[in-house]
Order: sequence, then structure tokens, then C-alpha cells
Amino acid sequence: MRVVVAAASKHGATAEIGDRIAEALSGSGLDVEVVGPGHLDTVDGYDAVVLGSAVYAGRWRREARELAARIGVSDPLPSVWLFSSGPLGDPLKPDEEPVDVAGIVEATSARGHRVFAGKLVKSELSFGERAITKAVRAPEGDYRDWDEITGWAGEIADALRTGPQASPRD
Repeated sequence: MRVVVAAASKHGATAEIGDRIAEALSGSGLDVEVVGPGHLDTVDGYDAVVLGSAVYAGRWRREARELAARIGVSDPLPSVWLFSSGPLGDPLKPDEEPVDVAGIVEATSARGHRVFAGKLVKSELSFGERAITKAVRAPEGDYRDWDEITGWAGEIADALRTGPQASPRD
């Protein structure tokens, strides 16, 4: 079973989530490749895709949205799982889904979508990004829950071992 994990990340935290997912899937015996969404022209030859994106101002990054559009027109359609990364703090904020994810779920016929907490290191931000995080009072820190991320990857591996979903176009 060939799986590709693609995560659109601006500062690397979401890419680290993608790497952890890939590691867990690989540890479950799946053939896993990690590719940046901007470097994946087609998903032909993959049985499953795990696509994720950092969320800024409630939206997925452009390269992830563009890959989702390419996935949506692929034939056959692979099994797809999506994840978003971004909420910060305790309790996590924002607590709503990214505004564009419903359309991405529909376009890709995704089998699931999960929102994971993110990471913010203000010293890594540009001047403009620091101004925005100050204005919205975004708390600095790493809020990612590695056990939750690894557990979700295990759920994906279990679903793939029991058999991929037939393409909605079949």
C-alpha cells in the first residue's frame, strides 16, 4: 500500500506533524513517501494521501489547496485524509474549523479531517507576523499533542489495512 504524506508548512511545525504521521504509518508496515504539496504534481500511483496544512487567518496555505484540487480530479481517486494545524493556547483558539476545509473535504472525498494544535515561536516570525500575533494575542509555545497525532496516524493505518475505500466515482 503506497501512501504519500504532504504538509504545507510556513515555519516547519506543520511539516513536523506530517513527518510524525509518515513515521507512524511507515512503522505500521505501509510504504510511505513524504513530499511537499508544491512538489507533488499528481497522486497517480498512490493508494492513499494524507494532506495537511498550516492555517493562517482561517485558511489553508495555497500549495495545499492547489494539491487538494489536483487530488479531486485524479482518477482513480485515492483514499484521502486531511489535517489542519494552527490553534494555540489553553484552551486552544481558534476553536472553529478553517473556513475553506469543508470545500477541500468535499473536493477530495476525504475520509476524515483532524485539527491539531500548532506551535508559535515569535522569534522565528517576520516583523509583520509578530505584529499580527501581538494584535490577536496569540500565545507563544508548542501546543502539539504528539500522542494524538500518532494515534490518528494509527487509525489511518488500521483503515488502510482493512481495505481502501472504493472511489466515490465507482
